[in-house]
Amino acid sequence: MANKIGEGGFGAVFYAILRGEEAAIKKMDMQASKEFLAELKVLTHVHHLNLVRLIGYCVEGSLFLVYEYIDNGNLSQHLRGSSREPLPWPNRVQIALDSARGLEYIHEHTVPVYIHRDIKSANILIDKKFRAKVADFGLTKLTEVGSASLPTRLVGTFGYMPPEYAQYGDVSAKVDVYAFGVVLYELISAKEAIVKSHGSLAESKGLVALFEDALNEPDPNEAVCKLIDVRLGDNYPVDAVFKMAQLAKACTQENPQLRPSMRSIVVALMTLSSSTEDWDVGSFYENQALVNLMSGR
Repeated sequence: MANKIGEGGFGAVFYAILRGEEAAIKKMDMQASKEFLAELKVLTHVHHLNLVRLIGYCVEGSLFLVYEYIDNGNLSQHLRGSSREPLPWPNRVQIALDSARGLEYIHEHTVPVYIHRDIKSANILIDKKFRAKVADFGLTKLTEVGSASLPTRLVGTFGYMPPEYAQYGDVSAKVDVYAFGVVLYELISAKEAIVKSHGSLAESKGLVALFEDALNEPDPNEAVCKLIDVRLGDNYPVDAVFKMAQLAKACTQENPQLRPSMRSIVVALMTLSSSTEDWDVGSFYENQALVNLMSGR
């Protein structure tokens, strides 16, 4: 038990050294075989720098998945853990870009296409160099290209679920896009996806609604500035933070068809991380010109 490093919905995670290599081992009970097989199926087919690597598995009494060990915790811990140094702004942009690349890969470059369905800051792992990897594929939905979306049992985490999924169980890649938008808001504010107010009437408000209110103010810049993580001090470019907030707003549109694809998000975050070019909020809405520019057409 001294080696236990985490607890998920489907089992505990332990630290181990196997054949001289550090590993994280997820132990799941036999009842979780569906989730175990989902994760196994994805990670044996999918190999990308920004997705956690599966080293192996074992079925003996329990179900075990053996992953590469990522030694710097998860994004949620970095944003809200009191023992952690505040993440500098450039690291936040890089983490957003790394996670977006991992998601773009499973959405656009694998056959069949995968949808993660549980993107959140706790499932984005950070390595020693502060690069990010997407983890926890236990809920992944396999979608054959062009197949109609089938209603499924609801899985995922409140605060990250888009309305069409929470209400009707509609699953598409845009479910991940919405959740990713919430993560972008977390990177800006360090707040949780559902913000609990500490008034006499304890009310909860989603981070999406909190930012939407700010972005609809007469002076949105000033309103967004009030939501920026106080631990950043003044060490951030205001215009870049505002652009990330606008990108997050595009990702969390109520209508899934208005949300950008992960490819467009990667392009937007690449320009944000280089900060040399100015980009326009209109470009998030499936701007073909931007995609063409990036692919040299």
